[in-house]
Amino acid sequence: MSLAACAALYFSGCRTLGPDYVEPELTWLESWETDLYGSFGAPVAQEDVDLEYWWHLFKDPKLNELIELARAENPSLRIAGLRILESRATLGIADSLRYPQVQQASGAAAYNNTQQTDTDEEQSFSSYNTGLAVGWEMDFWGKFQRGIESADAAFFTSIANQRDAQVLLSAQVADAYFAYRTSVLRIKIANSNADIQKRSYDITEKLFKSGQQSELDLQQAKTQYLATLSTIPDLELTLYQVRNALCALLGRPPGELPELANLPEELPTLTETKVKAIPAQILLRRPDVRSAAWQVAAQSPQIGAAEADLYPSISLFGSIGFAGNTLDNTEDTVSLGVGPSFTWNIFDYGRIKNNVRVQDARLQIAIEAFQNVLLGAAREMDDAALSVIKTREKQVPLGQSLISARRSLELANRNYKEGYADFQRVLDAQRSVASQSEQELINTGKQISAVVDFYRAIGGGWLPDSVEEMLPEATREGMEARSDWGDLIQAPLPAAQLPNGEDVIHE
Repeated sequence: MSLAACAALYFSGCRTLGPDYVEPELTWLESWETDLYGSFGAPVAQEDVDLEYWWHLFKDPKLNELIELARAENPSLRIAGLRILESRATLGIADSLRYPQVQQASGAAAYNNTQQTDTDEEQSFSSYNTGLAVGWEMDFWGKFQRGIESADAAFFTSIANQRDAQVLLSAQVADAYFAYRTSVLRIKIANSNADIQKRSYDITEKLFKSGQQSELDLQQAKTQYLATLSTIPDLELTLYQVRNALCALLGRPPGELPELANLPEELPTLTETKVKAIPAQILLRRPDVRSAAWQVAAQSPQIGAAEADLYPSISLFGSIGFAGNTLDNTEDTVSLGVGPSFTWNIFDYGRIKNNVRVQDARLQIAIEAFQNVLLGAAREMDDAALSVIKTREKQVPLGQSLISARRSLELANRNYKEGYADFQRVLDAQRSVASQSEQELINTGKQISAVVDFYRAIGGGWLPDSVEEMLPEATREGMEARSDWGDLIQAPLPAAQLPNGEDVIHE
């Protein structure tokens, strides 16, 4: 068969096997309505919050500083950035298969010496040869094209994963920071309550020694004081553990954090603002949802790539060679070869068909995983919004209860001094103030944590960073010193949207 005939056959009969990417159905999402603005009352987000920097709503410069430091130094976030470089290089490998896969130059030279053992006659000569071989397996069934599509989708998956890492990191830093501040305030309240109870215990002890107070009052005052003291070590342990967690997020070993010096005295109070209902489509903005969709897009072409093995592999080859030696007076020889070839796995005993089935099953697994991620995202958003609403509702009676408890303690102390109440009423009032102070502070911390979790749940807190912004200069310089990265590190990253037809698969 001539080269022209092969080319005609190729361009007239080639086709890409396997299914094209089809976006998973989202019928439930289109009709889903969250019940956050009906029976549950107030809205849960703010109209003027920039989702990329949602933590600015707390108006806390220290929090802003910590998140910026974490974005620059967090090891997990750097690894996610390196995964993008890895997948970009992998895409380059897949893309290179569109060109002749064999392009080899070869050569050899040898010096030969022989000697007859009976005559001692010696003979020597040199031989040499050079050659160039080119082989191109034509993408007759779209196998290489499908590989490029899969690698392209995997590249977008890595971008979405890096952005999901940003979302998680921002939320983790904010959550740990406010947990630290809450622990500091809980220790402060515990020490304050212990001081009050210690004064009561000292007074009771003096009265008991003077015979004016019963031992029961003394032991009750001592029990309450020591019980409060016993809570402080656990609170301090939590404080140190949260601080160490912050250190890890900042890429530092456990230890002191200068950034946590001179913290504000009170936790922030978030004002309620009106906002329109959250559209269900906001879930598709979450990077983890994008990643799951791109994984479907990456698996879909694998079916066609596997199916192509059922058909013959058609190649064009060519070679040119030059050879000679100094043994005789013959001229050097030049050889030239060109033509088509094919290989066909005609007896595979079901291996290829079963591989197609494996890839199809993996595609369905990816589709189900995408649906599962989307359902989980909807649940997380709904749960977080409800938590914000309910902790806000709980804060009002807790605040009023604390005011009442403090007033009760004031009255109990006055009545006790005037002889109208026994010491047990004072102890009960002290216990109530300590409990209500703790509960009010804990709920404030929970409300802040719920707000943080809400913005994480709707996918806030990521920026379209470049690779240069993801990796520090020293890391980039070290990699470029080890290997030739070309422009892969400096090249801008494409926008990683859902693979629903708006993004063009790499051609």
